Amino acid sequence: MYRIKEYTKKQAKKLGVTVKPSKNKGKKIDVFKKGLKVASIGAKGYKDYPTYLELEKKGKIPKGTANHKRKNYKKRHIYRNRVGTPAYYADKLLW
Repeated sequence: MYRIKEYTKKQAKKLGVTVKPSKNKGKKIDVFKKGLKVASIGAKGYKDYPTYLELEKKGKIPKGTANHKRKNYKKRHIYRNRVGTPAYYADKLLW
């Protein structure tokens, strides 16, 4: 099971949403707004920015990898700016 990182919890608070481990077996997180589920985000099997940060901190990957991966993610995902979409929440909460 995916463990929700502090980074994601802080980002969720800024957006006014809550996050819980996903009940969808292929996703990491379910996003809720005012108690209603609005999205399931983060494909299991792929890393995200907070995970890369943890790996950097532990010395398992070189410093700067997290920011490099984040930059590439943002280049690839052009629909991440449509507010309220799963892509938007994935961008804001995981990257």
